Amino acid sequence: MNILLTTCSFQDTPGPHHALMAAQKWNVTCQRGPLSEARMLQLAGDFDAFLCGDDALSRAVLAKSLPKLKVISKYGIGLDKIDLPATMEFRIPVLFTPGVNHHTVAEHTFALLLALTKNLIPSVHSTREGRWTRLTGTELHGKRIGLIGLGRIGQEVAKRARAFGMEVHGFGNYWPEEFAAEYRITRHHDLNGLFAASQIISPHTKLSPESHHCINAARLDLMPQNSWLINTGRGELIHQADVIAALDSGKLAGYATDVLDQEPPPPDHPLLSHPKVIVTPHIGSRTCESVPRQAMKSLTNLINALAGQPDCNCANGII
Repeated sequence: MNILLTTCSFQDTPGPHHALMAAQKWNVTCQRGPLSEARMLQLAGDFDAFLCGDDALSRAVLAKSLPKLKVISKYGIGLDKIDLPATMEFRIPVLFTPGVNHHTVAEHTFALLLALTKNLIPSVHSTREGRWTRLTGTELHGKRIGLIGLGRIGQEVAKRARAFGMEVHGFGNYWPEEFAAEYRITRHHDLNGLFAASQIISPHTKLSPESHHCINAARLDLMPQNSWLINTGRGELIHQADVIAALDSGKLAGYATDVLDQEPPPPDHPLLSHPKVIVTPHIGSRTCESVPRQAMKSLTNLINALAGQPDCNCANGII
């Protein structure tokens, strides 16, 4: 078997997945993803399987990968970089790893929120430069946080928000009634209502045509002045120019994100240098604990699929 491995977290983090991969006796080609469509087109056609991250698996890439490509195993849960309709047409199973990183991403969400509201980054820079600039932060207690999506990650963020004494609001097609009742989450039936009720917005929904740029000027205008935006989902959930305008006008007091519309970003990406923005390099699910979990899940999914076993977390219904 010829396997293309592109996820850097899998490659870089120690864990039992390395021994299990070696035991398969596959021919493994390692690349440092996420790979562009152009690079994937250069590589496509020589591999029986992709063990991928957020690489551009377009229709053209998938077509060029046939007839050799048997399966795609995604390290993670986001499938928006994969042309799922094309995989169904070509009968290529797509595997993914639900339930392995929700605690980790929720923790990172709160790390960003705390860093933003407590002025952590400028305060650290100040003391490192020999200054003692005592900036005034903001309490989370009593603040209203709006969660877009109440799946595994959204629920973990809600738990932590309640522990901080926050008022939790939510919107989503999936609504866990018992959980929402236990944690006293106010349900909104449209995004406009959620934005109008929230001082902090945190999206935890998949990227789709419906959610693309769901955070935009019209909705940001519904929020109070000096609100905050946290994003550990996808960069394309926000309309970037609208968010920058809201930051410049004071509508948003700050934006903290782990994801961008282009990763890695160009050096002149406008969010990297904005004084009211914190950017981390898509590490929300990258911990010493979660990476081996995700890696083992994506690898065992692949092993099972190649062996014809149905227990492989197929996302597109081919297996």
